Amino acid sequence: MARSSSRRSGDHKEETDKHTGLLKLVQILSFLLVFVAGVVIGLAATWHINRKMAFNYHPEVYSFVNHVSAPGNCTSRSTVVKPVDCLSMEAFLRPINVTHGMSDEELFWRASMVPKKKEYPNQRRVPKVAFMFLTRGPLPMLPLWERFFWGHARELYSVYVHAPPGYNLNVSTHSPFYGRQIPSQKVEWGTTTLSDAERRLLGNGLLDFSNERFVLLSESCIPVYNFPIVYKYLTASSHSFVESYDEPSRYGRGRYNRNMLPYIQLRHWRKGSQWFELHRALAISIVADTNYYTLFSKYCRPACYPDEHYIPTFLHMFYASHNSNRTVTWVDWSMGGPHPALYGKSNITDDFIRSIRNNGTHCQYNSDTTSVCYLFARKFAPSALQPLLNLSYSVLEF
Repeated sequence: MARSSSRRSGDHKEETDKHTGLLKLVQILSFLLVFVAGVVIGLAATWHINRKMAFNYHPEVYSFVNHVSAPGNCTSRSTVVKPVDCLSMEAFLRPINVTHGMSDEELFWRASMVPKKKEYPNQRRVPKVAFMFLTRGPLPMLPLWERFFWGHARELYSVYVHAPPGYNLNVSTHSPFYGRQIPSQKVEWGTTTLSDAERRLLGNGLLDFSNERFVLLSESCIPVYNFPIVYKYLTASSHSFVESYDEPSRYGRGRYNRNMLPYIQLRHWRKGSQWFELHRALAISIVADTNYYTLFSKYCRPACYPDEHYIPTFLHMFYASHNSNRTVTWVDWSMGGPHPALYGKSNITDDFIRSIRNNGTHCQYNSDTTSVCYLFARKFAPSALQPLLNLSYSVLEF
């Protein structure tokens, strides 16, 4: 009797264990089923979303990638109508836009790169002249410069404008100045920030591999010859045009600082006009220089002005044979003082413009002597604009 009861108890326990095992198996299978179903649903949903985004938003995503990878340099100036291949030779050699997010250090590093191969791949290089405007704001002579450039191929010139941060040059979309403002920083007269701006203009101009000549201009500068004459004069020259001379007075040697020794000695010290014109090779050397520019930044402080001494001294030390030691920008210092004469409406006549062209000066051009020594002139007040426009056809010939 006791044995029978014990057997029934064992059978009942075995049956209970079987039910418990089956129940756990069902729970495990249910969990796996739910997990697999979740994975399948998730994959399906992801595929559907990706397909929808790819179908509806692909152009915008591509445009955004273009903007981030190379801000402004491989996109159009306004709305991106057609994606541009940022890695194409065209985008690399001739950036469409001058806006970018590079620091000065990054800009100068990139601008100083020189290809070992001289031949352009699959295309002919047409040398361009880079007209670099260093301004304190508006360009009052803008209509005159637009007339100067009008009708000439953009493949022959580039325009760059360094204006105060936050200032926007308001011009027509058809203007050669449209979209040509470079990233800028605050500039103070008589400080190294002025030379920083000059190097910044050179650096941006060097990003376009077609730019061969670089001329620095101010908002008060005007051309005194037409574009074909200016272009041929600069691109055919064997030399750069940077005024560089030894000034024994306190306005020259008197500004030298002995802390520049031993790298820059008094016998190296030179002075010259800020308004230069440079060949591409010399422009690269200037933006690539760190050692000598650092010395000027530290030790050439008022009454020493880096914009009057750095480039003239640097070129005299290393590239004297490549420089003409003269400027192509006429200016009148006959009034004395720290600034040249300013010409307004009442000064502008046929004879005055012709006197700038033919002022009795003769200069060296390549291996010859010429009377054409100045291509540009300054300083001109805003009131001079209309009289100059009136003379542009008959005297200036543009």
